[in-house]
Amino acid sequence: MRKLPITDHTSPITDHRNTMKQFAIFTVLIAYAAISLAQNWTNYNKKNSGLIENNILAVTTDKWDNLWVGSTQGLNKFANGQWTDYAEFNEKLKDQFVNCLVSDGNTLWIGTDDFGVIEFNGHRWFEHAEATHRLNMKYIRDIAIDHAGVKWIGVTLSGFVEFDGVNWNKYSAADCDLLSDFILCVVIDSRDRKWVGTNDGLCVFDGRKWTSYTTKNSKLPNNICTAIAIDRNNVKWIGTLEGLCRFDGESWKIYNIDNCPIPGNQVNDLAFDSEGHLWMATDGGVAVFDCGERWDTFRAGDYLPKCMFQNITIDRRGNIWVGTDERGLYCLSGYDMDKALAARTPATSSEVAENLPDDNPAKGKGKGTKTDKPGKTDKPAADEAVAADERIRLLPNLEEGTLAISMSAPEAEVTFINAKGEKVRTVPKYRAGSNINISKMKKGTYTVKVKSAAGSRSVKFVLK
Repeated sequence: MRKLPITDHTSPITDHRNTMKQFAIFTVLIAYAAISLAQNWTNYNKKNSGLIENNILAVTTDKWDNLWVGSTQGLNKFANGQWTDYAEFNEKLKDQFVNCLVSDGNTLWIGTDDFGVIEFNGHRWFEHAEATHRLNMKYIRDIAIDHAGVKWIGVTLSGFVEFDGVNWNKYSAADCDLLSDFILCVVIDSRDRKWVGTNDGLCVFDGRKWTSYTTKNSKLPNNICTAIAIDRNNVKWIGTLEGLCRFDGESWKIYNIDNCPIPGNQVNDLAFDSEGHLWMATDGGVAVFDCGERWDTFRAGDYLPKCMFQNITIDRRGNIWVGTDERGLYCLSGYDMDKALAARTPATSSEVAENLPDDNPAKGKGKGTKTDKPGKTDKPAADEAVAADERIRLLPNLEEGTLAISMSAPEAEVTFINAKGEKVRTVPKYRAGSNINISKMKKGTYTVKVKSAAGSRSVKFVLK
């Protein structure tokens, strides 16, 4: 650690106010030094670890606190400092999209693109090829397990599937009140009701009837529901493309970049820690909220890289694991919200910031927590500000051979760049939410560059 700058005053007459000011600065520096040691972001990627791919689609832990990581290239386990590539044990996981993971006792449930649901108990693999084919269960998006051990499977293109260990039952928009067959997330509440987020609204299934919430009949800010989490009081927290919702069964409260310090309106994943604090992965960074008044944020381009933060989970030791679309996996260890917020309160003075070492997180360099009040950031450079304003999400429909893009601007230029860096296609006046026909494009990895009046953003996309 760099030594803290301390001025040596040798004059016998010392101004009392200057002495107190210097003491305050020194105290703040000590606080920042302590907190930067206590909580650190660590990055794991293809270059510095055994992680097989930097585009992380799913993260979970099992009862032994092993970390399981699903990506666009298969499945990793991280345990005791060692990475394992599970394509070595099941070749179907090689180059396979692993979209979701959930642990049920001794069994890991794996949701894939091409092979449906795969079970792994640590020794044997169980595949459900017949059910996958019969129920068209490709592109598994999420899996939740109820109190009876029944698995509820959300399929991107083919509805909602129930599996009790023996029998399979499928619900689709054509034969029930499910809003859409495009399932994005599934969560079970304390009453065993299934909360299902779709691209057309939020559904609740109690085993007999369906209840739906959309922008037309509720205060849901956007019908694309990307994440759901339930707190200790059975309150539902719903992530959408236009902010976070709190729903207690009667009233709604919306949190977005206009009314709170949330770093991005596109909320991709949610998780509660042992203290009851809500963590969220967004398009603008990572945030934690005490579900009352206090926020802490780690913004993209500030203490984290500029990328999409796609998923989040918390292990038994309290480590926060966050998966990104192109930068691999990030882990925050040693975090304490009370200490983080208490340490940053007096550091809003510009005089304090000027006296901090260059590598201190309070100057916006290196790793650590923000030093401003929650939700406040230094004004970025002009090009950074423009880029940060554009928020995009790719919504592929591989069954129909189309790709839609959700974005903040109404119109943009969309360019597809192949793995060789060649521009293979450009849509000069793409309208937000409309479909691009990709059925005739060659399979492979593309960079999709979206350029609009709000800025530009590039996201990787694998066409299979």
